[in-house]
Amino acid sequence: MAHNKRLEAARKTVDTAKVYSLADAIAIAKQNATAKFDETIELSMNLGIDPRHADQMVRGLVGLPNGTGKTLRVGVFARGAKADEARAAGADVVGAEDLGEKIQAGEIDFDRCIATPDMMALVGRLGKILGPRGLMPNPRLGTVTMDVKGAITAAKAGQVEFRAEKAGIVHAGIGKASFPAEKLLENARAFADAIVKARPTGAKGTYVQKVAVSSSMGPGVRVDVSSLAV
Repeated sequence: MAHNKRLEAARKTVDTAKVYSLADAIAIAKQNATAKFDETIELSMNLGIDPRHADQMVRGLVGLPNGTGKTLRVGVFARGAKADEARAAGADVVGAEDLGEKIQAGEIDFDRCIATPDMMALVGRLGKILGPRGLMPNPRLGTVTMDVKGAITAAKAGQVEFRAEKAGIVHAGIGKASFPAEKLLENARAFADAIVKARPTGAKGTYVQKVAVSSSMGPGVRVDVSSLAV
């Protein structure tokens, strides 16, 4: 009941017939983040694509300049010296066949999965488990790499993965409500810029169609697309 009252009060602060500048939308989302935990501020973008077609898929990684405020757990498939490198770089879980067995048993204690190229025969057998969770390492995303240290450091520093959903929507947490508004704005623009640069060859017409900002428990605030650029 308290949540419903809070959401109802928050909705009254948003004019649904209006589009706001990105800065104003972030300010409103911060204002409406009144839950008892530090809510995530999320940016959602509706794109003019059909992800069912390979030439219209939007997927990638982007480093947010001010981090996400979330502690990302990283799992790494590696052996020998590369496994040692992963542990030294701060990986939370490192292994080979033993890690594969844990995953098959339902023990998935990480939010990002990295693998060295020589481990992909093993990792490939886990595709049915890792794939649906968005955890499958991918060379195009830099998560299949010999630069294990670099990949772990980037993930821990606030790198976020994006992938268009069936309806052509991409979204990501751009920080916490406790972040200063200017840091959220910088993160939002970095994310939006990455989406624009990831425009697929098959996209026709208007690419970025709608944008909204919200907090975890708050209403969406529509954003003027033209305000995404600096």
